[in-house]
Amino acid sequence: MIALIFSILSSTFIFVIFKLFKKYQVNTLHAIVFNYYTACAFGLLHYKTPVNITTILNAKWLIGAIVLGVLFITVFNIMALTVQKNGLSVASVASKMSVVIPIVFGIYLYHEKLGVLKIVGIVFALIAVYLTSIKEKKVVFNSKGLWLPLSLFLGAGIIDTFINYIENTYLEPDSIPIFSATIFCFAGLIGTLLILVKSTKPPLNLSYKSVVGGFFLGVANYYSIHYILLALQSKHLESSIVFTINNVAIVATSTLLGLLLFKEKLITKNWIGIGLALLSIILIVNS
Repeated sequence: MIALIFSILSSTFIFVIFKLFKKYQVNTLHAIVFNYYTACAFGLLHYKTPVNITTILNAKWLIGAIVLGVLFITVFNIMALTVQKNGLSVASVASKMSVVIPIVFGIYLYHEKLGVLKIVGIVFALIAVYLTSIKEKKVVFNSKGLWLPLSLFLGAGIIDTFINYIENTYLEPDSIPIFSATIFCFAGLIGTLLILVKSTKPPLNLSYKSVVGGFFLGVANYYSIHYILLALQSKHLESSIVFTINNVAIVATSTLLGLLLFKEKLITKNWIGIGLALLSIILIVNS
């Protein structure tokens, strides 16, 4: 449970950093790419064994790490497009509701138990995620751009599901740092290519704010993955419980921080969502 709490705190810190990006006009793409290299460096620092390229190339999880690296940067760009075309609330709902995918995966593939309390808790969690994520009184989906939130929903869900699968199938506890570092390395390389393509016109202009912002984002990003992997390896927590609590707690905590730190206004639905989030966590923990 401690690892899960640290994962939630790290992911919530990511929210705070993104809000500061907007305030200080940080180039998000540049900071995102630098964040991946920072996270990669932290993974290497945490790896107790000397890094051996041959060992990494022969690792059973290598293909999975490459796929996740591609998914990380791809889903980020899909999220950005969804915000631009459909609005922030739609993007938030689509990405957070995707928690249903790893939940179903864990229950189906690993035969995790599904009692009444757990079912009610998961349903409450999904409702809580929806109510807490929306910032307008009515969320309007643009039918012409519906493929974007659907792609975001699937992409975010696939990332969590794939992480769960690799952790269960290939990953040893001592290989978490190097596995995470490899993911972030490939995400960073792909992001660098995107920047180089986009910087032909106009020329690349990398500011110190992007580097500093990317560094702090990378620290939070690394630990969010590091601790979620540790939580998934816990013998006392099933993956469906881990992902449900992780997702709903991040949404609720981020919303409260938005109120406290950035003076964001919460509508009635947000408060109901926060209440349901707390209730869902209690039900799931006691299921």
